[in-house]
Amino acid sequence: MTLYFTKEHEWLRVEGDVAVVGITKHAAGELGEIVFFELNVSANDLQQGDSVAVVESVKAASDVYAPVDGVILEGNPDLAGNPELISNDPEGNGWMLKMTLTNKAQLADLMDADAYAALIG
Repeated sequence: MTLYFTKEHEWLRVEGDVAVVGITKHAAGELGEIVFFELNVSANDLQQGDSVAVVESVKAASDVYAPVDGVILEGNPDLAGNPELISNDPEGNGWMLKMTLTNKAQLADLMDADAYAALIG
């Protein structure tokens, strides 16, 4: 299991060819209380940078982007009735989707935890 981060404040936990994706604690903190989450289920053949979901908080709405190329396997079913899980546990039970990686070489361009910590200061 390896953890990666993007400049757009998504995290990926990679296990074999599958990545679990969510937004970082930093992003969740900046958004505030999240009140709505919608996964773009029509975007199955994802390219890096495609919008895959929308989160809305009391402050703003924000797109979530595919951190790498892949295919959505499933969304987090717990978020449908409980989107505040993203605010409360963004890097745990608030995960958003699982995807099969179709271009693992793209992982080399993502950040590790130390590099992400340096990015957000």
